[in-house]
Amino acid sequence: DQLAYICWDHPAMPWDNTELHLVNWSTKAGPTNDVALLTGQAVQQPMWTTDGLVVITDPDGWWVPYSIDLNTGSATKLLDADIEIGVAPWVFGMSTMAANGSDLFVVTHSDGVEHLCLLSERTLTPVATGRTAFGAISQAAGGGVVCTAASFTSTAEVVVIGADGFENVIRAAPNLIDANSISVPTHISFGEGDSAAHGLFYPPTSTVAEGPVGELPPLLVLSHGGPTGAARPGLDLGTQFWTQRGFAVVDVNYRGSTGYGRKFRDALRGKWGLADVEDCIAAATHLTTAGLVDGERLLIKGGSAGGYTTLCALTFHNTFAAGASRYGIGDLELLARDTHKFESRYLDSVVGPYPAEIERYRDRSPMNFVEQLSTPMIILQGGIDPVVPPNQAHDMVAALDSQKVPHAFLLFGTESHGFREAANITKALVAEHTFFCRVLGIATAAELPPLDIVHL
Repeated sequence: DQLAYICWDHPAMPWDNTELHLVNWSTKAGPTNDVALLTGQAVQQPMWTTDGLVVITDPDGWWVPYSIDLNTGSATKLLDADIEIGVAPWVFGMSTMAANGSDLFVVTHSDGVEHLCLLSERTLTPVATGRTAFGAISQAAGGGVVCTAASFTSTAEVVVIGADGFENVIRAAPNLIDANSISVPTHISFGEGDSAAHGLFYPPTSTVAEGPVGELPPLLVLSHGGPTGAARPGLDLGTQFWTQRGFAVVDVNYRGSTGYGRKFRDALRGKWGLADVEDCIAAATHLTTAGLVDGERLLIKGGSAGGYTTLCALTFHNTFAAGASRYGIGDLELLARDTHKFESRYLDSVVGPYPAEIERYRDRSPMNFVEQLSTPMIILQGGIDPVVPPNQAHDMVAALDSQKVPHAFLLFGTESHGFREAANITKALVAEHTFFCRVLGIATAAELPPLDIVHL
């Protein structure tokens, strides 16, 4: 007879500032007595347990569970630790917490890896499992949780996991790769103080191929979407595509990424297009200095917000030899005026209020600095994308053409924001690989497929 829910007002996003509401519910009269219990925090995942209402919120800077007094609205912290349990709720149904009677199963984030733990009487106990990434966890019969779970060597599966770590796999992942050919990442940190950032580094790994003797591998820097997202620590076949072909990969958790607390998440406020780019460059510099990659063959790739980071890095800096932008943003003003409702005010926080900060929007839009374009890039775009409309890609391609910069352009007419069709996912990866190899002059064992690269 009671309903707990969260809501928020633009320009805030749900990871910035939400309200927790409680509604009494009568089957005859419907909802009555709607009360705001918590405000001014990034509350998420309200859930009923046998002890009452529990939420995840971050008044102390870290997303951890709190119990809520329904009479006073006061919140009591259930875990006193600087550790992240919440996630940026980009879509409905994202869950990192499930009830187990009065106890809680939670997913913690630390050093780029996720851990399933049992929280009981304010004590956190790791569940013995080899998994490194979890999603959509919910209560399962028999005192466990049902969730999606992946590891460094397996893609996501639907599985029930007990408190003792016993697993019952409901939907298994296909075994597509020889385990000895899987590149297992290392969590790295680089930079100092407030400019420190993180990433997952994947060295090239293969049982059937070798790179040239005496050469360091090229590096592909991945800039994730969001920008309030994070590098996922489960097996990603797209990443392994590169490492099995001799490329090192670093998936960067730049400032603004979730998993490292609110201070790190807020470090991107007003600095999108600056801090994220600096951190991607810093990751490449860090690995070059460590002697792990070839500093003359640095590449960058990203989709959506990561595509914007990529375009900024290629336009305003000379670190990278080439790049790939998937449905990236070249014009911030255009995005502020033409995107979907959910993100329609997102730029207020990561860039500044529009149009009050219009000069900032213009200064950070690669499209406004066409004369600085000189780095080869491949642009990939969905034809029915409502988030980053195709006009962004078409304008960037026209700019590259006007400057006679080597480029390729692939438009996938049936794709929206993010590619979903298997044939298109394959085509996009193969095209990026072909583009990079031809631009860098990398010899491959097999002949590269045809790709129209203009001005090469």
